Amino acid sequence: MSLNNTTSHRAFCSQADPSVLCGNSQDQEGETDRSHTGAASATGRVAAARSLSRAVALLFSIACGLAVANVYYAQPLLDVIAEEFAISRASIGIVITVTQIGYGLGLLLVVPLGDLLDRRRLVLGQSLLSVLALLAVAFAPSGAILLGAISAVGVLAVVTQVLVAYAALLADPAERGWVVGIVTSGIILGILLARTVSGTLSDLFGWRSVYAVSAVATLIVAGLLFRTLPRQAKPEVHISYPRLIGSVFLLFVQEPVLRIRAVLALLIFAAVTVLLTPMVLPLAAPPFSLSHTQIGLFGLAGAAGALGASRAGRLSDRGLAQRTTGIGLAVMLVSWLPIALLPYSLWALVMGVVAIDYGLQSVHVANQSLVYRVRPEAQSRLTAGYMIFYSIGSATGSITSTLAYAQAGWNGVCLLGASICAVALVFWISTRHLTPG
Repeated sequence: MSLNNTTSHRAFCSQADPSVLCGNSQDQEGETDRSHTGAASATGRVAAARSLSRAVALLFSIACGLAVANVYYAQPLLDVIAEEFAISRASIGIVITVTQIGYGLGLLLVVPLGDLLDRRRLVLGQSLLSVLALLAVAFAPSGAILLGAISAVGVLAVVTQVLVAYAALLADPAERGWVVGIVTSGIILGILLARTVSGTLSDLFGWRSVYAVSAVATLIVAGLLFRTLPRQAKPEVHISYPRLIGSVFLLFVQEPVLRIRAVLALLIFAAVTVLLTPMVLPLAAPPFSLSHTQIGLFGLAGAAGALGASRAGRLSDRGLAQRTTGIGLAVMLVSWLPIALLPYSLWALVMGVVAIDYGLQSVHVANQSLVYRVRPEAQSRLTAGYMIFYSIGSATGSITSTLAYAQAGWNGVCLLGASICAVALVFWISTRHLTPG
């Protein structure tokens, strides 16, 4: 996508008039030059072709981080949730699994609407509904209601991916990897810090307070987005909703980059979820007997790995996405060596968490950077297709990891996670010649 504005002009969006983004006047709207993509007739246009400022990218990042955190708050709380609702420890991974299933359904049924509807209204609507779903979790009287409400939280958390696609569309093509890296940094910080926040709040006020506080925070961010998100002309896409959803699967047939990178997403997120889902169980048990606050601090260690996202975005903009992918996958595989030393050293676990998150984000940003290049006019549907595989991987990792822990302890978890990383590395080596980057 070629943008007609001067990319050096990066003023913050006017809050007085949300229809103006990054200092560009309204008379520029509708002038997007699609000569390099040839896709003007197939898709709607954003109201204007504009460059995304650092301040707005940061707001996108914060909003994404808060939304995706809702999916991961439960991970350090699994033991207390299992106790309160009388769910066995071998089965408690179902809480994470239903959340990821909900997230997957949202990716398929909600995210593609970004190519059909006004993204601003879509984002705000999802945010407000998320407030209601979070409150339902906070006041759930039974396990069945908890599972239903938390699956709704998963469905609505896909506002994160609507925002990522929106940011990628607004970004200058030469900086798209950088913008995706900034926004993705917020996502991974949200995922990792969710454990710190939920652990601390749970120790202080009980696990239900985690979701009540998140509901309030989500409402505040929705207000900021209402004031800042640019108004958008209705996309010129004349297609029914069923055909829109069907086109997500058609993209897998048409685009090998999407197929390959989606499989990598499934594998890397399965591997990380294999680590994070059962980690609370050995840490909360003797001899460590850590509190939820202490367990949540491991999220701070993993947050250092988010530095990989921004760096990977810059490297992808320079045409080094394949190299970034290979390094990231190798780091993820090696990280299981210190992770396996958990029974002997908490510091070894910290090192492993930092390494695996760094590798994960490097691969994830490289994936997105390559996927968004192929069809700029269908970025919401590309995001949906790619992230569906992410959700499948996360759901699979969460349920298999608790089973592995119940059957073979921490060694079984590490063997499972390392095997998945090895498969991902072999898959990348065997397919890297099929796609550019």
